[in-house]
Amino acid sequence: MQTKIARITEISKANPKEVFTSIYHLINKELLLECHKELDGKKARGLDGVTKQEYGEKLEENIENLLVKLKKNAYIPTPAKRVYIPKANGKMRGLAIAIYEDKIVQLALKKIVEAIYEPKFLDCMYGFRPNKGCHDAIRALDNNIRQKVGYIVDADIKGFFDNIDHDWLMKCLEQHIQDPNILRLIKRFLRAGIIEKGRYEEAIDGTPQGSILSPVLANIYMHYVLAIWFEKVVKKNFRGECYITIYADDYICCFQYKDEAEIFFNKLLPERLSKFNLTLEPDKTRLIQFGRFAEQSCKNGKPQTFDFLGFTHYCSKGKKGQFRVKRKTSKKKFQSKIKEYKVWIKDHRRLKLKDIINKTNEKLRGHYQYFGITDNTIMLNRYLYEVSKTLYKWLNKRSDKRSYTSKGFNEMLKVYPLIQPKIYAKAYWYLSELYYEKPCARKLHARIC
Repeated sequence: MQTKIARITEISKANPKEVFTSIYHLINKELLLECHKELDGKKARGLDGVTKQEYGEKLEENIENLLVKLKKNAYIPTPAKRVYIPKANGKMRGLAIAIYEDKIVQLALKKIVEAIYEPKFLDCMYGFRPNKGCHDAIRALDNNIRQKVGYIVDADIKGFFDNIDHDWLMKCLEQHIQDPNILRLIKRFLRAGIIEKGRYEEAIDGTPQGSILSPVLANIYMHYVLAIWFEKVVKKNFRGECYITIYADDYICCFQYKDEAEIFFNKLLPERLSKFNLTLEPDKTRLIQFGRFAEQSCKNGKPQTFDFLGFTHYCSKGKKGQFRVKRKTSKKKFQSKIKEYKVWIKDHRRLKLKDIINKTNEKLRGHYQYFGITDNTIMLNRYLYEVSKTLYKWLNKRSDKRSYTSKGFNEMLKVYPLIQPKIYAKAYWYLSELYYEKPCARKLHARIC
């Protein structure tokens, strides 16, 4: 099955204007069994409560019945169950949990749709894509800012996933998919709706977060709404250099000239989003001076900062005095991560000490692997300090009697040590440091790219 999917990708890559009219047959028994095998059985259950293990007890029979319904176009997705998880700003994010059988079909659809559209996505898009991640987006943004950039548009789309227009999304899909069966099935998933506290909510707009299909559909929407438009319209009509970096619904736009940044910020961007029934979040959208020349032109001599992907980006200098963008864990994300650990240790403080330390180290390692980026050592150490302080507090609340003195706690950490901070990712590509220092580096960089 992978060979057939890979062939779709090859065709899509070789022929940018290719339209696929007959691909529904790819959703066959082999693909559905493959999707069942790949799905994580530990994920939350949908409305019917069926787990992967339970579905697999009569796997052949269940897959055959599912295939019959799909072939007859009689498959109707079940409404998803709404659950909430906390966001970094203290609010709650709603997730849609589909039943297990719907997850199988969604994953099959995702594989096919992604095979067609992945080769068409521009290099400026990084979210939910194979072999791309947050650190890649940060490195690309770093490289963009190193160019002749003086202004940043830090913009946020209000409720992007909840406000994707279904009609526009289907038009986007129809650019390269014109198999009516595939389109019909996607539309059914979009309109399946949500069950919350026993009440059904019709889905008029949006792609539910938590859905397997949602990320690729969101990327397709952003591809047409922003990425292609910025590349083919904005860039071609502006005299100065301009760049965009997109990760899911988060994006940063860089401009050389102030007047063009203002036109984009005040007129072009709002108009473009409005066309697709999207709006900007006023409190999270701004135009700031930023870049190698910002320090000289800013009235107070200190350029503003901006947050992107959990990091605060600020203008600074390297060891040799050259301009460099540096990053640190954003205040909001840092506080959120500390709060998460406090909640966890409070609920699990009665576990065995060894288990508490092992789980704490898992959390520390995960934090370091994401936030362990060039120039962020201080914030990593701060996180370790706050975790240690919280751990000390709750270990002493496991009983009425105080468990550890400060000295005793430090002795315990010698036996069960907490892992130390480590930088896992560079925030810049090789040659970036040389790019503006040596003229020959420009030519070398051009040949390599």
